[in-house]
Amino acid sequence: MLTTYTQQINGETWLVEDDRDNLKISYRLKEIVAEEQSEFQHVMIVDSFDFGRTLVLDGVVQTTSADGHIYNEMITHVPLSIHPNAKKVLIIGGGDCGAAQEAAKYEQVETIDLVEIDQTVVKLCQEYLPEVSGRLSDPRVHYHFTDGMQYVKEHKNEYDVIIVDSSDPVGPGEVLFAKSFYLDIYDALKTDGLMVCQSMSPFLNQEITSQTYRRIGETFPHQKLYIATIPTYPGALWSFTIGSKEHQNINVESFDKQTKYVNYNILKSCFELPAFLQKFV
Repeated sequence: MLTTYTQQINGETWLVEDDRDNLKISYRLKEIVAEEQSEFQHVMIVDSFDFGRTLVLDGVVQTTSADGHIYNEMITHVPLSIHPNAKKVLIIGGGDCGAAQEAAKYEQVETIDLVEIDQTVVKLCQEYLPEVSGRLSDPRVHYHFTDGMQYVKEHKNEYDVIIVDSSDPVGPGEVLFAKSFYLDIYDALKTDGLMVCQSMSPFLNQEITSQTYRRIGETFPHQKLYIATIPTYPGALWSFTIGSKEHQNINVESFDKQTKYVNYNILKSCFELPAFLQKFV
């Protein structure tokens, strides 16, 4: 089974990811585990030699067994350590279920609504990517297979924390970087609510990182940028942006969740930005 997004090189199968027009990243594959063309995109689970099983959407790596926990822990534990008592959490995107699995580690969280437009992503990750999805079956997690942009328009003053776990701003993920979307998120949050989104590589996507930071700052009284190193993402250094109505600081004196990457010191230090980032955010 050979797809548009793989190539045969010297008798071996490689996934070749095109990042913009200037960079190609190639992964040698053991096998293509599963693939489907959904209504929205091409969805594939591959097994790579260095990063294990990997979710690929339209030829672009989204998460891997080797380092997917870094992204999912950072996009989840940081906002949930800032909000002092989040009970209702909304995740937009996040079809690999990794962020939902991390949010479920908080006992005070009563409801996790996961809004993913493409049910195929959840289905394949639950079946073939348990290292990321954990085959999540927590009763507090409710799946909504619908448009996240429309969903937030219909829910006002409802959530404590909203996590926008979107793919890159192309295809189905493009609308999740628009200012109008952030305004709808603001309305969907409670009076002391906060949101977080991934804001791309500050090396390779400076314009998107800066634009996201600016738009969230125009929408929320408080905004913060933080970073993590994620090996499989182009540029490796990755950014996240928080928009908050009230809470700004890490609200824990210790961190007791079972994680592979995040600890108390990471939570405190991730907001310490290198000089080049301090200048353009």
